[in-house]
Amino acid sequence: MQELRLVTADRRSWKILLFGAINVVCTGFLLTWCNSTNSMALTAYTYLTIFDLFSLITCLISYWVMMKKHSPTYSFGFERFEVLAVFASTVLAQLGALFILKESAERFLEQPEIHTGRLLVGTFVALFFNLFTMLSIRNKPFSYVSEAASTSWLQEHVADLSRSLCGIIPGLSSIFLPRMNPFVLIDIAGALALCITYMLIEINNYFAMDTASAVAIAVMTFGTMYPMSVYSGKVLLQVSVGR
Repeated sequence: MQELRLVTADRRSWKILLFGAINVVCTGFLLTWCNSTNSMALTAYTYLTIFDLFSLITCLISYWVMMKKHSPTYSFGFERFEVLAVFASTVLAQLGALFILKESAERFLEQPEIHTGRLLVGTFVALFFNLFTMLSIRNKPFSYVSEAASTSWLQEHVADLSRSLCGIIPGLSSIFLPRMNPFVLIDIAGALALCITYMLIEINNYFAMDTASAVAIAVMTFGTMYPMSVYSGKVLLQVSVGR
C-alpha cells in the first residue's frame, strides 16, 4: 500500500489507472461475447486486450521506478524491474497464443457453429480500445524494447509493402517507414482477419474460417512478442543485445 500511494501521488498515474479500470470492464464484456458467439478468433483477439492491461501495469512500474531512490540493496536503481515487467508481459502473451493454438487444433477436428451477432461489434470495440490505449499512453519500457528489438516477420512483410506504397505516395513514409509500431500492426491485422471471418460466415456459413483466423492471430501474436522477449531476456541476463 505504501508503494501504491507513492505511485498514485503522481497525477500522471491517474490516467493509467483509469485506462486500467476501463480495460477490465471492456475485457469482461469481450469475454462474455466470446462465450455467446463461440468464436475462437474473437477470444484470440481479446487476449490482446488482456495484454494491454499488462502493458499499463508495466507503465505504472516505470513511474514507480522513476520515483524510487537508490538503496544499499539496489545500488544501481530499480530499472531492472521495468525489464522484468516487459519480459513477463511478452512471455504471458506468447503462452496465451499457445493456448489458442491448442484449442484451435481441437476445433479443426470438430468445428462448432459460430454465432455472428456480436462478432463484428466485439471486433471494433477491441480494436478501438487497443488503439486508443496504445496511442494515448506513452509506455517508455515497451517503446524502447519494441524499437531496440529485432523486427518481427509481420513487420518485415508489411515494410516491403509499405516501401512499394510509399514509392507511389511519398507522403505516407512518415507513417509506414522505417517500420510500423508492432502493437498497432497486430491490432489492425487481427481486426482485418475477424472482418474476413465475419463475411465468410455470413455469406457461406464457413465456420472453419473462425478457427483459421484464431490460428493466424495467435501466430501473429507469438511472432510479434518473441523478439521483444528475446531482447528483454538478454538484458536481464546481461549478455550482448546488439542487433
